[in-house]
Amino acid sequence: MRIILKRSNPGLLMNNSPDELRRLACEACRYCLGSAERQRYLTQLIRLVKSRLWRDNSPHYQDALQQTWIYLCQNLCEGKTAKPYDPDVASVATWLNAYLKFRLLDFEQAAQADRARHVSAYGEDGATTDVVETLAAKPEIPPILERVQDWLEQNAAEFRKIHVVHHPKINCYELILRRLPPEASWQALEDEFGVSYKTLESFYRRQCKPRLREFGRAEGHISS
Repeated sequence: MRIILKRSNPGLLMNNSPDELRRLACEACRYCLGSAERQRYLTQLIRLVKSRLWRDNSPHYQDALQQTWIYLCQNLCEGKTAKPYDPDVASVATWLNAYLKFRLLDFEQAAQADRARHVSAYGEDGATTDVVETLAAKPEIPPILERVQDWLEQNAAEFRKIHVVHHPKINCYELILRRLPPEASWQALEDEFGVSYKTLESFYRRQCKPRLREFGRAEGHISS
């Protein structure tokens, strides 16, 4: 299926209707893996589709949601871990909700199995105590990919000013964007920009990673 559309700035799109989400998905797949154009449409798709996803109060919801975003990036076009998305079979939201609910079921089944293997001990009053229940609960994993994308867009103007000498198009914004899942290989970036992967990797290590680490510390993902 091919959708004919008028070019527009994906950053300005606000409509989260099924037709608009399908349009964004099809548009993203028109561009090669790792390209800035695909990454921009993926970012816009994630922002709009999240309001149509299944929600519940499961303690495993954020874990399952994070896996769903990764599944989207890996299987929307190429089908790295499953069959690629087919717009003729289901809407983007229906496709993702099916995966999300299965992951929630997986987490719940794993939790039930863990409870079945719980270790019991006697408390001072002679009552049986579930030792597992006395342990600190693992904090929920936030949707890291979504947070990084939001942070990147908020700092886009600043990060575009930080670039490889004589190559303003090779900047922190573009490289961080390309290295988000599904990340573009250094060889693919070398072919695209015409600059050796060693130069790109060195610039990324010196200029981009420190900013990512600073963001990680501010978000509490990195302790030092």
